[in-house]
Amino acid sequence: MIVKKLSNPAITHGAHSLQKQDLCKNYLKQNDMKMLHTDLHEIETAAELEKMIAENENVMVCCGRMGPMCIPVYDIMEELEEEHTDVKFAVMSFDTPEAGIIRNDSACYGFMGLPFTMYYKNGKVAKATSSIQNMQQVTSILEEQFSTLNVENG
Repeated sequence: MIVKKLSNPAITHGAHSLQKQDLCKNYLKQNDMKMLHTDLHEIETAAELEKMIAENENVMVCCGRMGPMCIPVYDIMEELEEEHTDVKFAVMSFDTPEAGIIRNDSACYGFMGLPFTMYYKNGKVAKATSSIQNMQQVTSILEEQFSTLNVENG
C-alpha cells in the first residue's frame, strides 16, 4: 500500500501521524480490507464497540494482532460462534488508537500478553483475560459469565 506524502508544512509531527493513520484507515475501508484476517466481525471504533455492548446482552471481544498468541483465540471464537448464538463475538485490532477503550480499561490493568479478551454482560465488563486461551478456558468463562443458569441461581 502506498500512502501519499502529506504536503502541508504546517502540520506537526503528531498531526502528520494522525493524518497518515486516517489515510490508511480510509484505504482499508475503501478496499474492504480488514486489519485482522478472521471470519469474525471486526470492530473499528470505540463507538462501534460501545454500541455493540449496549445492543447485546453477551459480548466477547478479543483485542489483538495476527500473531501466535491471538490466532488460536480467534479460531476458538469462530468455532464457538455457531453454537453460542446468545453471544456476540468480535475482534478488534490492538494497534489502533480506538482500541484504547479496551487497553485502558481498569479490568486490563497489569495485562502483559496479547490478546486482551473482554467479556461483557448487560453492558458491563464481566471478565477480562490476557494472553492465549484454549477451548476449555474460553468455554468455561462463557458458561460462568453468560449461562442463564447463573442468572436463575444467582
